Amino acid sequence: MRLAWAFRQLRRHSLRTGLAVSGIAVAAALLLDMVMLSGGMESSFEHMLLSRGFQIRLAPKGTLPFDTEATLGDARELVARLRLDPAIAAVGPVLATSVYARVRDSLLTLVGYGVDPLGQGIYQVTAGRDLARGDSLGLLVSRRTAARTGWRLGDTVTLLGRLDPQAAVAAVTRRFIVRGEADWLYDSRDDLSVGAAIESIQGLGRFPAGDRASLVMVKVRDDRAVDSVARRLAAGLPRVEVHSVAQLVRQFRTRLTYFRQLSVILSTISLLVAVLLVGTILTITVNERLGEIAALRAIGVSRPHVVAQVLAEGGLLTLSGAVLGLGLGLVTARYLDAILTSFPGLPTAIRFFVAQPVALARAGMTFLLTGTMAGTYPAWLAARAPIATTLRAEAE
Repeated sequence: MRLAWAFRQLRRHSLRTGLAVSGIAVAAALLLDMVMLSGGMESSFEHMLLSRGFQIRLAPKGTLPFDTEATLGDARELVARLRLDPAIAAVGPVLATSVYARVRDSLLTLVGYGVDPLGQGIYQVTAGRDLARGDSLGLLVSRRTAARTGWRLGDTVTLLGRLDPQAAVAAVTRRFIVRGEADWLYDSRDDLSVGAAIESIQGLGRFPAGDRASLVMVKVRDDRAVDSVARRLAAGLPRVEVHSVAQLVRQFRTRLTYFRQLSVILSTISLLVAVLLVGTILTITVNERLGEIAALRAIGVSRPHVVAQVLAEGGLLTLSGAVLGLGLGLVTARYLDAILTSFPGLPTAIRFFVAQPVALARAGMTFLLTGTMAGTYPAWLAARAPIATTLRAEAE
């Protein structure tokens, strides 16, 4: 009943109501986008790291995984040592380096990933088949690489390594057979990537000693033991940087301080805008209807009933704007995400705007409550209006 009455009152000034709802929708869209932004990158980063189940990363001392071109030495010995640990379910060494391919008259620079099929955690095969243990000739290519080079499943291709930048002459070449296509988790949008057994990529890389790895991924059998295993590995491997996914997320979060601060500021602004719009519209509406409200009071309508009616009107305004803002926010988030994720060097698995149901539900409830409570002052004005004085003023 109260909502129906509130709806009729808002329809009396449809243009004004429409403009107010539009403004509230913009505020709601801004709040939605900022909530998605505040935890979006952090959430997608954590999902990227855990997508294959590896909870710990080992990197060269003083670095983060793939943060620099530094590599770990004696990778084979390190991997064998880790595999003897009963708390560890799988170990995956990874080497990333530049390799090259001649396609028609062009020399293409490719990202070459060296992996161990027994413990891989950085790609997902989308066509063909995965590498097999001991397959030194197998090659996986990204879809972008396949499109650029024209390579197909079963093709025999040649990769070049240790290229002389001046003469464009490779010191080593190696032939591979394309086994499958794969999506590489750490690829940016512009990367042309291939992957092979780590020993094969080591032979193509620029390293003083061949047995190198960019990082080693570790999968712990019990998720509850991840932190204790990480601490034990850090103590036993003083020359290696050991990071659990939780630690990496915390370090990543510090790099996102600007985005989090920006989202908090803009979220607060969106709530203030909603409060001002709802409060202003309802104050104007109440002032215009003081005579009507006084007449209702005179025939026995209670003050709490009047307050509830005004608050219902504010809630309906806020709800209408929030519903419209939901669609607007999702559209703008998708557009902005496409722009931000196009930055060079950013992994395609990273998303800036991620919809997290709990956070969005909490923000939506806060927005609706704030907008509804914005009608408190107009409701107070309506409830305290003196009946006789107001009716006399209306009569005059």
